[in-house]
Amino acid sequence: MNRFVLAASAALLASTSAVNAQVTEEDIANDQANTAQVVTNGMGRDLQRYSPLDMLNRDNVKNLVPAWAFSLGGEKQRGQEAQPIIYDGVMYVTGSYSRLFAIDVKTGQELWQYDARLPEGILPCCDVINRGAAIYGDNVYFGTLDARLVALDRKTGDVVWRKKMEDYKAGYSYTAAPMIVDGKVIVGNSGGEFGVVGAVYAYDAENGDLVWKRPVIEGHMGELNGEPSTMTGTLNATWPGDMWKTGGGATWLGGSYDADTDTIVMGAGNPAPWNSHLRNAGTPTEGNTGDNLYAASRIGLDPATGEIKWHFQTTPREGWDFDGVNEVVAFTDRTGNKRFGTADRNGFFYVLNREDGAFVDAYPFVQNISWAEGIDENGRPIYVEENRPGNPAAAADGDKGETIFAVPSFLGGKNWMPISFSQRTGDFYIPSNEWGMDIWNEPITYKKGAAYLGAGFTIKPLFEDYIGSLKAMDPESGEVKWEFKNGAPLWAGVMTTAGGLVFTGTPEGVFYALDDESGEVLWQFQTGSGIVGQPVTWEQDGEQYVSIMSGWGGAVPLWGGEVAKKVSYLNQGGMLWTFRLPKELASVQ
Repeated sequence: MNRFVLAASAALLASTSAVNAQVTEEDIANDQANTAQVVTNGMGRDLQRYSPLDMLNRDNVKNLVPAWAFSLGGEKQRGQEAQPIIYDGVMYVTGSYSRLFAIDVKTGQELWQYDARLPEGILPCCDVINRGAAIYGDNVYFGTLDARLVALDRKTGDVVWRKKMEDYKAGYSYTAAPMIVDGKVIVGNSGGEFGVVGAVYAYDAENGDLVWKRPVIEGHMGELNGEPSTMTGTLNATWPGDMWKTGGGATWLGGSYDADTDTIVMGAGNPAPWNSHLRNAGTPTEGNTGDNLYAASRIGLDPATGEIKWHFQTTPREGWDFDGVNEVVAFTDRTGNKRFGTADRNGFFYVLNREDGAFVDAYPFVQNISWAEGIDENGRPIYVEENRPGNPAAAADGDKGETIFAVPSFLGGKNWMPISFSQRTGDFYIPSNEWGMDIWNEPITYKKGAAYLGAGFTIKPLFEDYIGSLKAMDPESGEVKWEFKNGAPLWAGVMTTAGGLVFTGTPEGVFYALDDESGEVLWQFQTGSGIVGQPVTWEQDGEQYVSIMSGWGGAVPLWGGEVAKKVSYLNQGGMLWTFRLPKELASVQ
């Protein structure tokens, strides 16, 4: 461990009220309503990313000014995707390369820093990013790129416990923000491109003991209190032979929690390998549906035991790397129905019933979707079979299947970057991208720690003038009410407020505030590097504050093909920007 605690910073920390307070389950459950704090990823475990604050609004947002900025420093300026956590005068934020910082929220001064000692040979798929921390009791929790979960004393940064989740040499890693439910730290795993097996884990927040583990690929045995529990699914019901043993389904984005039904909802990523013909998805054998459960699915789990309550698979027999991990947001629609909303990488926005995850409706939110004609009444895609990448075994040389052009690209109509639901308008705000890809399948065999794709690809923009598109969508009709277009792909989170504002950032470095009803730009600030972080807002000393991470990186420059070339001029960085609306300017229009 490399940890730096300056004497002056320690003294400053001791002067804050954080040394006496503990974060409780009640604090976490009421996070959205308590505007003086942000103690959950998503500004509430339902992941609405909505604030009831309206001090800052459409009339006065033009008066928003920088309060302070904090540099993450050094040469580690790669993909700053985190959301800050704020509690009792301290902000906790993670940085690239598995770092965690504690910062005085009033001054921007560093209190302590923790750097994970990462081994040689880590295998992160999509940059060395980290998406945030969780806080509970006296600890702050986050995951590292070598697939470990770490609990730190939030006052000092000292290690309280550190647990190995999985073997990083087999391709496992961890990048999501943990979630706290009933004293348990809920996490997933990353590494779907290496033939790992996706799972959800619950650790005792106090001592780090594993309470339960639930693999999300059928055939694997779960664990409860140190003993085998139940098998996930039915062996070989939807997977051929032994392919379930390296079936993918990484749970790499973390989850949400619906208190009304006491359900953890996690997404499971792409099945492995990408070559769907090897998974027998094209021609199911007798008694085998070929759906490859529970990959590319949203899964409802019992938080006490990890047992699966329900699942909804967005892309059965998936063959385009559309994953299924995107966040599931609990909301109540305008007529009082309790729903889940989720914008899938496959280009469709799904509405599900909150009680049992049953399909309600689906709408396309990007243009020119080519792999499916639509979604049927049961929620299954109506496939365009000729738009599935070809089978290499059917090719003359057996080395490469037929290349097809698919929309959206494998980076998705929407990737990891979180959406927001506004309680003010009843609409969702979706950061999307309009792109497609040439994709083909190749032969592949599993080898521990090696990429397990069986596919090749090149991403291409659909339109000359823009790729990114922030859309305001009505979840009851699918109507896109407005669209904010951006030249580069959007890769940052979205936040809405009761003040009628929508906040997000762009790879060009601009932090925007838009009108939630029209999409009009009301305020903007150039941060100096691409924004791929997640905004938050809170109240402090009678004023409203907003923070965002700035630092270009993530999957686009690594995997983006022709798109990556288009944005190659963008500079990396590592800054945490905090803005405030001064009291004296709150009423000035």
